[in-house]
Amino acid sequence: MLQSIRDNSQSIVAKIIVGLIIVTFALFGVESLVSLTAGSDAPATVNGEEITQQEFYQATELQRRQLLSQMGENADPTLLDENLIQNMVLDSLIEQKTLLLAAQDQGLLISDRMIDQMIVSTPDFQLDGKFSAEQFEAVLRNVGLTPLMYRDLMRKERLIQQTKNAIEFSAFSTSGAVEQLVALDRQTRSFSYFPLSLEQAKQSVNVTDAEVAARYEEQKDSLLTDEQVVIEYILLDKLALRDTISVSEDDLRAQYDQLLASFKAEEQRPVAHILVEINGDVDEAAALAKANDLKAQLDAGVDFAELAKAESDDIGSAASGGDLGVNGKGVFVSEFEDAMFALDAGAISEPVKTEFGYHVIKVGELSEKTPPTFAEAKFDLTDEATDNKVEALYVEKLEQLADVSFSSGDLIEPSEVLDIAIETAAPFSRNGGDNAVTENKRVIDAAFSAELIQDGVNSAPIELDSDRTVVIRVKEHQPPRPQALEEVAQLLKETLQTEKAAAVLKEQADAAVAALQEGSDINTVAAGRAVSNEENVSRTASEIDPALLQQVFAMAKPVAGKATTGTAELSDGSLAVVSLTGVTVPTAEISADEQRFIEGFLQSRVGQQEYQGAVEVLKDAAVVEKL
Repeated sequence: MLQSIRDNSQSIVAKIIVGLIIVTFALFGVESLVSLTAGSDAPATVNGEEITQQEFYQATELQRRQLLSQMGENADPTLLDENLIQNMVLDSLIEQKTLLLAAQDQGLLISDRMIDQMIVSTPDFQLDGKFSAEQFEAVLRNVGLTPLMYRDLMRKERLIQQTKNAIEFSAFSTSGAVEQLVALDRQTRSFSYFPLSLEQAKQSVNVTDAEVAARYEEQKDSLLTDEQVVIEYILLDKLALRDTISVSEDDLRAQYDQLLASFKAEEQRPVAHILVEINGDVDEAAALAKANDLKAQLDAGVDFAELAKAESDDIGSAASGGDLGVNGKGVFVSEFEDAMFALDAGAISEPVKTEFGYHVIKVGELSEKTPPTFAEAKFDLTDEATDNKVEALYVEKLEQLADVSFSSGDLIEPSEVLDIAIETAAPFSRNGGDNAVTENKRVIDAAFSAELIQDGVNSAPIELDSDRTVVIRVKEHQPPRPQALEEVAQLLKETLQTEKAAAVLKEQADAAVAALQEGSDINTVAAGRAVSNEENVSRTASEIDPALLQQVFAMAKPVAGKATTGTAELSDGSLAVVSLTGVTVPTAEISADEQRFIEGFLQSRVGQQEYQGAVEVLKDAAVVEKL
């Protein structure tokens, strides 16, 4: 159950955040986002409509969760850049607000009924194929959302999607574009090539000590060691605190009483309904008359599920016999909910009016949840009580750590007060060290701060993750210093060797290309090197070096039977001398299915380009004020 909730919450996060709140993040990519506090005061207005602090906080927190999810199970929150995320979130909210205002100007609306249908039919909110209010609430709770927040996000997402669809679906592709794409995609090329090895060229060149010394003199001002620090630290760890905790029988009994109370509070009911909608074709009186007739048929023995399939106007539940799953309070509108909880098991209501129309409601057999006995629950209760005590103790010791380390000139007193040993890390640079403390970005930033280096004070508590906090002190600071020639001689020699070898290869390649252009045979020009002959190679050939393949398809077509020649730098730094001998474009016709697929692909690409263009026009026209 819990794993199901976790899995579904991840998919919901992806749908909500990537598809809605952070709409424009696809333009930036997550690779560039390498701590987040939502306290920054950064609301804005778009055409006079306010983006509130709450919206900004919620969007920032949701984006943070999504990024950490993408980074994997052991993601380090300190790798997230606070300012970058907040700026991008605000820009994204501005774009979202612009699109929502455009949707409103077009008169687009999303009804409550449509939102209800989307929620009930969402697989992530279902158990055994049926909507579950418990699953719905648990999934949302796991990503920090309430049902009302989720409904609001869904409404915004659908409005933006309608605007996007209206633009993208108006795009079209021409037959000429299809033919051109097919020709490019199916084109093959034939070529011959031979490599000029960089490693072999390195063996043929000589770098003297004088050349190394000369390069050192040219670059010695930049040949510095990395700035390094040695830090001491004390680490407050929840896991270590757990070993100091004991749980009494009274603690467990109190925990068990809370468990029993929660079972009484969480009443869930299986419910189904038949909806008679009030709309332009059916007024209230007619809808009520039909609902009364349906109730009479049910009283006469007609099967509820069959009648719902035939008569219900709720397309989201009619096919399943009106079944809405097992639900608690807070899921449906108040009139529906009041009637549902007033019914006995198996009873059918009189017609109930809501904003959607008239409902005939049936409550299924109530299955009472039986709480576990104290003995059955004792193991889990012990775990939970221990967790609670550890959390309280951790908070208490965290306050102690902050107070004592602030008032102390070193880590000795904090170590004694909290009974935590002082540890010393190996020297590390601004790139970080080799353990969980020194590789943490916040620790690195603090360790190289002027306050810790120059003033010699203890750092403020630094949270490594939700279970560990550290206070550090700089024990030793090693500023950058010029490196002696002997320290960098080997590096400089290797650099010079590579440069000389590359120059040799360039000279050899130019000579080989010139010989080919004059009509020499490639096997002769290769001078004993292995020549590879490739026939009808496609753009996606995996067996060819990607850099070589890219160059081959960038070369001009052979003219009048004369090969096109050139060079390509391979992935290992070697050069290849290339002779392009032929370009083939298949003339076979494509099938109707392929035609439709390619047209759809081109239409989608054009539509996306037009949508992005429309977004830019709307943003340029909007009056945006960042406060």
